Amino acid sequence: MAHVELQKISKIYPGNIKAVDAIDLNIADQEFVVLVGPSGCGKSTTLRMVAGLEEISSGTIRIGNRIVNDVPPKDRDIAMVFQNYALYPHMTVYKNMAFGLMLRKMPKAQIEQRVREAAKILDIEHLLDRKPKALSGGQRQRVAVGRAIVREPAAFLFDEPLSNLDAKLRVTTRAELKRLHHRLKTTTIYVTHDQEEAMTLGDRIVAMKDGRIQQSDTPLQMYNHPVNRFVAGFIGMPPMNFFDGALKMVDGQMVFEEGRLENARAAGGAADDTTAGDEPLVMVGELTLPGNGFRLPVPSHLRERLAGQVGRHVVLGIRPEHFHLQPTGGEGDCCPLKVRLNVVEPLGNDMDVYVQTALKDHVVGRLEAQSGLTADAEMTLYVDLRRVHFFEPGETGMNLGLAKAAAVV
Repeated sequence: MAHVELQKISKIYPGNIKAVDAIDLNIADQEFVVLVGPSGCGKSTTLRMVAGLEEISSGTIRIGNRIVNDVPPKDRDIAMVFQNYALYPHMTVYKNMAFGLMLRKMPKAQIEQRVREAAKILDIEHLLDRKPKALSGGQRQRVAVGRAIVREPAAFLFDEPLSNLDAKLRVTTRAELKRLHHRLKTTTIYVTHDQEEAMTLGDRIVAMKDGRIQQSDTPLQMYNHPVNRFVAGFIGMPPMNFFDGALKMVDGQMVFEEGRLENARAAGGAADDTTAGDEPLVMVGELTLPGNGFRLPVPSHLRERLAGQVGRHVVLGIRPEHFHLQPTGGEGDCCPLKVRLNVVEPLGNDMDVYVQTALKDHVVGRLEAQSGLTADAEMTLYVDLRRVHFFEPGETGMNLGLAKAAAVV
């Protein structure tokens, strides 16, 4: 086991295309770190550079106390688990797991011991004589993990290993991977585009966009205190709702007033206003007030930090789960918001409601389940003011409510 350190790592492809842009990242011994972000953000390229499968353009990679920039993959003391399992179809499960040890000319008795121990940990002892074609997707994934375990590497690297599994199997396999890490305590770097997977697995999450690290933090810290609008919109499901507006002083009280975006367009050159790949969609334009939108009081714990933003364009962020059907908390902790109900999606104990305000057609709330709600009806939702956020405009506008809005690595 060992720590992994990346210093100013870059990957530049022909045409000066920066897949990874001078990132710094320290991964402690025994830590489980998840790299997460939309397609093309550089997370898999970063993992492949650590593995030695992708040549770095500049920077330094250390595994343990060794600089491994020029060390071949087989000599880096790492084990990688791929999305497509990469099992040998003509070999049994036992031979697939043992093959790497055989290449090292390890004694047969030691190979037997390691394979049997790994198979027991993963509950695949009864599959050792089968070939991959006789296994389910989840079983193949466990074999791929077992092949990595028997090597007893300094670090595990996982490249979207659950992407090919169905939804139910992903949840159970995710739990197995977490249990496995608690047992083996091997340094692990895990890549996924699934933010729910990142939240449940990682000791720490590293959110990436355009080859750069946006925030590196514990799951709850990233959820509760996103450093910018991109992180806020990517972490959390359903995604955070955003409202353009301005801060104003009304009768001595600081309030947010929703405004209207003129010449609205998708930021970052997205093709239209409905999708930007798997990135959160961000609309930009010129703010106009008054826009006949809603007003919402700024909570007391944010007023001092936002004092310099009065009169300026800001973006209000409200997570779907921070809307409620009834007021919560103490006096002044909630604010009513009049909306029109469009769609109700029952989820059992909860329900998702899709509503619209006077200026915004698509707002999502995740509420306690309740019957009797009808489409096109007017209703009141209560906003938990203790959990709202305010951001600068733009794709990666900084969180104005944080004392220090900077990525932590």
